[in-house]
Amino acid sequence: MEKRILPNEILLAEAGALLAEGRDVELSVKGNSMLPFLRNECDSVQLRKLPQVEKGDVVLAQIAPGRYVLHRVRAIEGERLTLMGDGNIRGTEACTTADVLGTAIAYIRPGGKRRKPGKARLWQWLRPVRRYLLFIYRRIYKTA
Repeated sequence: MEKRILPNEILLAEAGALLAEGRDVELSVKGNSMLPFLRNECDSVQLRKLPQVEKGDVVLAQIAPGRYVLHRVRAIEGERLTLMGDGNIRGTEACTTADVLGTAIAYIRPGGKRRKPGKARLWQWLRPVRRYLLFIYRRIYKTA
């Protein structure tokens, strides 16, 4: 399979169109906002447009024109979602359910190993100490 690198606003808009057609999309992960579950330029995620978004889902959402994030749903109030990356210590994004392009149905590790995403309830509960856990993880990951 040929790998192409495109600007996010083009790539993710096209991914959104494919997802809206009912097709699955696989994207490489860029950035560290989803550590420790998804690693920058190492892991990929398979997305699918699901009929409903639930708390704890990892979603690709457009949070502003041309600006997209792959983050976990932290709260749902009616049609309004609050998103936060697992690797973020603070800071959230807001969008509506209509802004969700797709939901992660699989994490793909190097070598093609697939894993079903969980809701990361324990990780959410550990948010007050996440800074220290991520510091340790980054130290171990860099030396491994």
